[in-house]
Amino acid sequence: MAEAIEKISTIERKVKGLVSISPLQDQISRRFEELSRTARISGFRPGKVPMNVIEKQYGSDIRSDVYAKAIEMKFGEIVNTNNLRVAGMPDIQHDPLDKISDDFEFTATFEIFPEFKVGNFKPLKVEKKSVEVGRDDIKKTINVLIKQRAVFEKVDRASKLDDQISVQLKSFIKEEEIESTGDQSLEFVLGDSKRIKAVDDQLVGIKAGESKEFEVKYPKDHNPAQLANQNVKYQIKLIEVREAKLPKIDSNFAKSLGVSDGDVKVMEQEIKMSLTQEVEKRVKADLKKQVFQLLIDSHDMEIPKSLVTMEVNRMMQSTYENLKKQGADMKEVKLEKEMFEETAIKTCKLRIILATLVDENKLEASEEQIKLKVTEFSANFDDTEKAEKWFYDDPKRLDEPAALSTEDNIVDWFLKECKIESKKVSFDELMAMQV
Repeated sequence: MAEAIEKISTIERKVKGLVSISPLQDQISRRFEELSRTARISGFRPGKVPMNVIEKQYGSDIRSDVYAKAIEMKFGEIVNTNNLRVAGMPDIQHDPLDKISDDFEFTATFEIFPEFKVGNFKPLKVEKKSVEVGRDDIKKTINVLIKQRAVFEKVDRASKLDDQISVQLKSFIKEEEIESTGDQSLEFVLGDSKRIKAVDDQLVGIKAGESKEFEVKYPKDHNPAQLANQNVKYQIKLIEVREAKLPKIDSNFAKSLGVSDGDVKVMEQEIKMSLTQEVEKRVKADLKKQVFQLLIDSHDMEIPKSLVTMEVNRMMQSTYENLKKQGADMKEVKLEKEMFEETAIKTCKLRIILATLVDENKLEASEEQIKLKVTEFSANFDDTEKAEKWFYDDPKRLDEPAALSTEDNIVDWFLKECKIESKKVSFDELMAMQV
């Protein structure tokens, strides 16, 4: 029987296949024999169960299992013969397998990866950021490091920004209490960049023992989502105010940063080197982001729904787990598939384009590139040898270094195909960019 491929849409196909059961009888018989040696049935000793009893007890399940595998094989043959690139799982329909006694047909409806022509990238352009790490950037970094090593001492005055304060608090949304420290206290530094400015502004100018009640409106995109776009009322009692005592920039400070001889100039050189490395990393990440967006924007194609569904489910699960780790009240979190669909479509589209570019231009990462990426990852750990061994102990752990190295190859290839414009930006501007 020659299988006719029915074209339902640009990427959806339907095929009918025929499975002959005669060639499967030997396989079924072998399964019966194997089972007869191990089956435990009341009234019979192991290995002594009559074949007719085995067949009556397990025949339906064994035949169904064999026929199901035969359908998979037949479908695989049809796909390979017709050079179809199946996307996602096929929807296979057939009669109940435990009722089949003769050759039978099945139908398979499935999606294929879209066919598309790789675009012309010559007219496209990317912007390569150019940053020079200056003296001011080094000073700002040192100031941050100084604040990180501050020692806080109790003071008898009103609180101000950069003080560390200890508070007891309760918070409410629509008169319902959502947080309380009870008899315990909470410590934080006023004006910390990770905190909500509107809250800290309310806590400036209060002395130990004083209480204050105020309300803050949280932004719509706030994380955790429980507080997003909510009016939160706070009842706060200030327990203690502590002032920051900053360390001096001297040999002891340099030694605390790992400069063995305490040379302040060497410390500054190492800080500059570290900032330069961070600049290179971010410039590379920004180029990659631009390239990937251009690839998405310059290709039109229909994306298989099955792939989008799988990506949406993956994103929802990942978001759920992240919110749970952040302490969000999961009973209040409502994740809808529509929230992730647009991003999922772009992600699937990019993967299809990248896979095509890799195949057409032989951009797969080499063993040497993967090795270098593993070395790069391992350099972030104290015991680099142990970290490298961890990667090679399980081949699956090399998937991420391999994928990232392949992406590097794609970006390098693309940059040779398009126009590159240089743009000078400050260090702070580059650090503020989302990459």
